[in-house]
Amino acid sequence: MSSGGRELPPGDEGHEGSSADVPPGAVSLARPMEMESQIGPELDWDADAWREVRTRAQRAGRAYIWLNLVEQRLRAVVAAVLRPVYEPVHADDWVVAAAGPAGQEWVQRAVAVREVSRRKGYLLDPADDNVLSFLTLPQLRELMVQHWPCFEPYFDDRRDVELALDELEVTRNVVSRNRALSETVLAQAERASARLLDMLGSGTDTPSARRLPVDAVEDLVGDRYADVVAVHSDRVRLLRRFPAEDMFGGARRLDAIGIGLNLLVQNFSGRRLVRLAESGCRTRLLFLNPASSAVKRRERELGIKKGELSRSVEMNILHMRRVRARLKDPGAFEIQVFDETPRFTAYLVDGDGADGIGVVQSYLRRTRGMEAPVLVLRGGSRVVKSGDPGDGGLFATYREEFEVAWADSRPVS
Repeated sequence: MSSGGRELPPGDEGHEGSSADVPPGAVSLARPMEMESQIGPELDWDADAWREVRTRAQRAGRAYIWLNLVEQRLRAVVAAVLRPVYEPVHADDWVVAAAGPAGQEWVQRAVAVREVSRRKGYLLDPADDNVLSFLTLPQLRELMVQHWPCFEPYFDDRRDVELALDELEVTRNVVSRNRALSETVLAQAERASARLLDMLGSGTDTPSARRLPVDAVEDLVGDRYADVVAVHSDRVRLLRRFPAEDMFGGARRLDAIGIGLNLLVQNFSGRRLVRLAESGCRTRLLFLNPASSAVKRRERELGIKKGELSRSVEMNILHMRRVRARLKDPGAFEIQVFDETPRFTAYLVDGDGADGIGVVQSYLRRTRGMEAPVLVLRGGSRVVKSGDPGDGGLFATYREEFEVAWADSRPVS
């Protein structure tokens, strides 16, 4: 008999539970096997569903990192500007005083949440035991707007700050409610966050960020991957995310080694190379000798017609010779060839300083250079150091390999 006065059908193993055996007024219960057949398919996720939720989690995670950085930085800025104004008079209640009558509701709510967190032991870090740590991004913005004359000396344009915060508000709402975040909105949030962090005076001091912006994830966990900041499955995807103009434009030094150097020759015009050299860029290009036996072996590996690869390399060398002939200082644009088995292609931009960027591909037996995986390296000082002074990256390794190969090569007249 159930608590509601209804009689349940018998459930012993020897009873089949047919409809004829159920007394009048009894409640029919589905058996476990029947339940499994009913709800199993509804609870199961196929591969596409798992792929979708992983994509959502990845995007939300990236957005959360950006929002976290912005909120922490904005909190520090608000504290640095307003605390000296209100704390001498109001002591620990300076945030409440700064909020004023217009912000009494939300600041009192923050005070209440702080007290609950204290009682339940949620405040793990004593540094967070203050009302400011419980204000949200819109509330921190409200404090800035209310006291803009105090912040004005530190910012060029109030409108730029507000626009950046407006762009982040959509992302903040999506992430806080665990909804789907589109790639477009994520990209917008990353740009707005980077711009806002720069305005708040916490932009990256990594020199190469001018050419290859520091990603928020790299900024936090960059030491896990040495100096590798990006991996692309092929050269097409590389150029989609990192165009040749961004890669080579404005370089003061360019060293490249490979079979035909197609990434440079076919994606960066000769006119741009001339202007780059005239602006002071020193260029060293190291091609595989098109007459060497290594070219013939590579042709056999790729299964292409005899002489096809060597002609392609010759055309690239001739094109670079024409570029060199147009320069007032041909010595600033050196071209050499090597005869050894090619092991990789590498483009090292500003590799002699702290602003270096490297693009590296290994040669695979059956894969053309256009289809081979690509590593993007950040030279100079790494964004995050692991604490081991002897822990180097890959950039220095490829730069050393280039120098050794360059010393053993011969010039092209």
